[in-house]
Amino acid sequence: MNRSQLKRSRILRMALAGSADSTDLDGSTESFIGRSLKIAFVVALYWFISITMVFLNNYLLDNKDLDAPLFVTFFQCLVTVGLCRLMYFLSTLFPGKIDFPSMKFDLKVSREVLPLSIVFIAMITFNNLCLKHLGVAFYTVGRSLSTVFNVIFSYTILKQTTSFKALLCCGVILGGFWLGVDQEGASGSLSWTGVFFGLLASASVSLNAIYTKKVMPVVDGSIWKLSFYNNLNACVLFLPLIVVFGELGSLFHFSRLGDPQFWGMMTVGGVFGFAIGYVTGLQIKFTSPLTHNVSGTAKACAQTVIAVVYNQSSKSFLWWTSNMMVLGGSSGYTWVKGMEMKKAPVPVQQVTVSKDMDEKSRPDV
Repeated sequence: MNRSQLKRSRILRMALAGSADSTDLDGSTESFIGRSLKIAFVVALYWFISITMVFLNNYLLDNKDLDAPLFVTFFQCLVTVGLCRLMYFLSTLFPGKIDFPSMKFDLKVSREVLPLSIVFIAMITFNNLCLKHLGVAFYTVGRSLSTVFNVIFSYTILKQTTSFKALLCCGVILGGFWLGVDQEGASGSLSWTGVFFGLLASASVSLNAIYTKKVMPVVDGSIWKLSFYNNLNACVLFLPLIVVFGELGSLFHFSRLGDPQFWGMMTVGGVFGFAIGYVTGLQIKFTSPLTHNVSGTAKACAQTVIAVVYNQSSKSFLWWTSNMMVLGGSSGYTWVKGMEMKKAPVPVQQVTVSKDMDEKSRPDV
């Protein structure tokens, strides 16, 4: 093989590896320490934004004076739409420094994204309602069955079978879920309403991932365009729901409606909801989808510990065991599916889209 062929081969390997490769065309390699520091910073940023967003949403939804979870979610979607437009505007002013896709509205695209938007609304609404009724400490377990629903929907909708090892991991998750419900009930703090919303949220997360893959070609494969149309459709669809469920009355009687601090917290919640999409993609870029899943599992564990310590709660050994079963089963499922994908490679573009959609389905909202 001559020199030009070697160079073309190296370029091809870089294209297949993606942007996470630290080797340049001229053969120079970034130092191990520099690379490690970048990865550590990105992972820490993902943890900070994700955990903060969960606690912030819990604070906003647990407000005793304002029982309006749909309005809170609507406002966060509105902030996301505004930030998408702002980023597009900044990208036109600084094209060399900011790269962001066009956010010009297209009614046809909006209509084609609408079925996904309905699932998207269900996902973020049930997520928030689950968080509202279960709290942060039990949130991971209460909304842990998204992997199980993913297997069910993959078989019923996509006609895809799941390996025995992956099903065993799902069994561990189910066992952890039921043990967690049992222990939470034994402590007297279980909300069956929260568990019900957790089940609906888990199902919605799985459906969202499946429908996202089907809709991606409509938005040219851009996760930011999809986020823009999803949140824009959601804003329109939330308005009649807010009226039907009587939240206008709650807003009218809310004493802090003119409080800048309240609106500041609401806006920060929307900014963090927008930011989680960016840092998720950033973590996948600097590591891999598999590493991102492992990081997310570890983050969920840290999130649970922080919530228990913050609330000064006392949890039983079996309660902690249920959390470890859920997290361990989720990590095991991720590892098994990763190994299966390596053994049965598919076209690079399909793998990239599939992995990105699974990771960017906003499970922490």
